[in-house]
Amino acid sequence: MSDEKKLAIIATKGSLDWAYPPFILASTAAALGYEVQIFCTFYGLQLLRKKMDLKVTSLGNPGMPMPMPMPVMLQALPGMQSMMTVMMKQKMKSKGVASLEELRELCIEADVKLIACQMTVDLFEFSTNDFIDGIEYGGAATFFEFAGESDVCLFI
Repeated sequence: MSDEKKLAIIATKGSLDWAYPPFILASTAAALGYEVQIFCTFYGLQLLRKKMDLKVTSLGNPGMPMPMPMPVMLQALPGMQSMMTVMMKQKMKSKGVASLEELRELCIEADVKLIACQMTVDLFEFSTNDFIDGIEYGGAATFFEFAGESDVCLFI
């Protein structure tokens, strides 16, 4: 048994704001010497797609800081999600936050193992061509083998 610490992350969300935590935590842990795996299931599979076209929405997220108070009815208007996504990306860029593509590449370079849930790939009828190269495909049992030995396990 190795003395290397292990971090297991289960990524289940496919929105812009929920895509950052798995990549930030994984890349940071890898830089600190952890062995890291991210198991992407259900909407978390979006993190492994060749083209990540993720959106952010404030609907259902009352904690999201808005530049001005905005009633829920306005947030549901057509085009608001796209506008909020552009605003969030601009804010992140102005603050020097890396893009999701940059963070994902950093994880790959740091040997973070990215696993696509095979059951979910089949469920949503994805093809392996939809995903970036170098990822693995496996089920929950595959991930549990690693997660069961990990020092930290996070569900995001």
